[in-house]
Amino acid sequence: MLARAIEGYSVWLRRFRVRGFSRLANELACDALTFGLAGSVLMLALALPAFQATRKADWKTTNDFAVTFLDRYGNEIGRRGILLNNSVPLEELPDYLVKATLATEDRRFFYHFGIDVLGTFRALVANLRANGVVEGGSSITQQLAKNLFLSNERTLDRKIKEAFLSLWLEANLSKREILKLYLDRAYMGGGTFGVGAAAEFYFGKSVRDVTLAEAAMLSGLYKAPTKYAPHINLPAARLRANEVLTNMVQAGFMTEGQVIGARRNPATAVDRSKGESPDNFLDWAYDEVKQLAPGNDRILTVRTTLDPALQSQADRSVTSTLRQYGQERRVGQGALVSLTTDGAVRAMVGGHDYGASQFNRAVNALRQPGSSFKPFVYMTAFMNGYSENSIVPDAPITIGGWSPRNYGRSYHGSVTLKTALTRSFNTVPVRLAHAMGIDKVIATAKSMGIRSELERSIVISLGVSEVTVLDMAGAYAAFANGGYKATPYGVLEIKNSKGETIWNHDRNATRPERILPRDKVEEMNDVLHNVVEHGTGRRARIDGVVSAGKTGTTQAYRDAWFAGYTGNYCTVVWFGNDNYTPTGRVTGGSLPAMTWQTYMRYAQAGVEQRPLPGVNESPADARVAEAANGEDGQPFGANPRLLTKEGTEVLRRIQGLFRDVAPLPPPGRRQAFSRPVRDVGPGRLSEAPATTGSISGEVN
Repeated sequence: MLARAIEGYSVWLRRFRVRGFSRLANELACDALTFGLAGSVLMLALALPAFQATRKADWKTTNDFAVTFLDRYGNEIGRRGILLNNSVPLEELPDYLVKATLATEDRRFFYHFGIDVLGTFRALVANLRANGVVEGGSSITQQLAKNLFLSNERTLDRKIKEAFLSLWLEANLSKREILKLYLDRAYMGGGTFGVGAAAEFYFGKSVRDVTLAEAAMLSGLYKAPTKYAPHINLPAARLRANEVLTNMVQAGFMTEGQVIGARRNPATAVDRSKGESPDNFLDWAYDEVKQLAPGNDRILTVRTTLDPALQSQADRSVTSTLRQYGQERRVGQGALVSLTTDGAVRAMVGGHDYGASQFNRAVNALRQPGSSFKPFVYMTAFMNGYSENSIVPDAPITIGGWSPRNYGRSYHGSVTLKTALTRSFNTVPVRLAHAMGIDKVIATAKSMGIRSELERSIVISLGVSEVTVLDMAGAYAAFANGGYKATPYGVLEIKNSKGETIWNHDRNATRPERILPRDKVEEMNDVLHNVVEHGTGRRARIDGVVSAGKTGTTQAYRDAWFAGYTGNYCTVVWFGNDNYTPTGRVTGGSLPAMTWQTYMRYAQAGVEQRPLPGVNESPADARVAEAANGEDGQPFGANPRLLTKEGTEVLRRIQGLFRDVAPLPPPGRRQAFSRPVRDVGPGRLSEAPATTGSISGEVN
């Protein structure tokens, strides 16, 4: 039955037999249909990988951040990530900027379907004649497809994907939308993307205000942004801009008379030579922003905790120490972190020269803290039944074949814990750690903010496990604020490209977490205050400022630390060498303590001193601090509210009036002398450094 059906079907098909020209046309049509179907399948197979990239819902948004950083007062201090500004609408861009782009990149942009066939053929012929690539054939749509979805690799696969994506863009966007995206996303050299960011970077102005000469220079960057960047090669950039002006005349967009002024007065880029910038802080804050920023908007403005006056002083303090003593004491690097007692980082120095090395030694370098780790051991002891007056023998001890020795290799018999920490004896913290257990010491250090891995060995009591300067600053801040966790932070507020606040520290911060008993913190502060007044940290002492701290020196003098604090700031200083070679007997009580004193004398000048728990704090102060705990609108441990400029000026006038009417002191009596006051920032007053021969003293 099946055979009869097939035969009947064949007989029926014979009715459609054609001959002559009709048969030729029929065969060609059949072959065309066959090849067309095969080609369609092939095209679909090639298109699918390209269209995979368009599945992202936010494909118009860049994945790279463009962040503008402000200091705590709202002044710009630098940028990180890409430089991008897409806030200017297409209709507000200068007409000649758009025309210069079209004349140079794609004159037939508004007439093709995404691929300029005529332009591609013309470029192919020109390249064959020149036996090289002298002219590009990619349309603006193709270039945008590459910028949005693809890489810059020169392969056939990429060109095929680029073609399909160009067709997809033309089908989903209008010509004006494609042009706007291209103007915003094209790389323009110098880390800038788009004409908006390029205008600000090269000419220091909004893209709305660029001249014809500047517009021609910007439009010349698309071809080779690195080669024609005006801040690198101004003559080449001007030559390229002149070619763009010629293109505009040839395309009929402008006449020679209209461009002659731009030819005679070419654009000049602003000076981009390196200025003073808190680069280490910006690198660290940029990493913090990438973790905090919500949403898909990547063009952000961030107000930070940085105080520019304190940052400048931190840079000067570290740099001057290294210049004065570096060669003599064989020390090549230093780092400093200064923060308020709630963790707001005011200054950060990550090395001697950022231009020579971008490695941030304040954040990323793991170094042994030496004796500056001992307060974690003693705090653990205070929380486990010991006090600063407890008696412990300073005598030889051997644990597991290891015998720690004091600096100077002498022993002092039975001593109080206060004496042992003040004079930095080594055997006492070893005995304490052995008696309490290493796990308790590690738990205390971790709770206070040490994030690096700590060795579970008795030698940890002498600071052989590596830590960072930033972590040490945050940990010591818990002593300064009365026992609360003080995680270092550098971001106060994040705004998106529309100027809307999308993250705020005060709004997102959690209630301060108590990690140490207040009475034990007071004991520790009394001991560490004694270290500065009478112990190994005497070189950090500042007249009139109540401070506390601890020195740290590692084996062979490879690392030298001073970690100290007042009621206002906690600052940690480290000196050493990147290759771990020994220094010239640099101890924590020498260069680090001296640098700390230089910086903190400036930081404390003109600032009302907050009491240090357990040292210069009255019982009433302690009750108020415990009750407030940051609920008065100001974070605990933060700086007192700053005076306004108007308030500062009023105080200056009052000071002048008192000076004019003050009677002369009676003979034989000395009068306190107030040094001149200088303005170091909005709402900040600072005493000028004392000069040789200045009068000082108290009334007898």
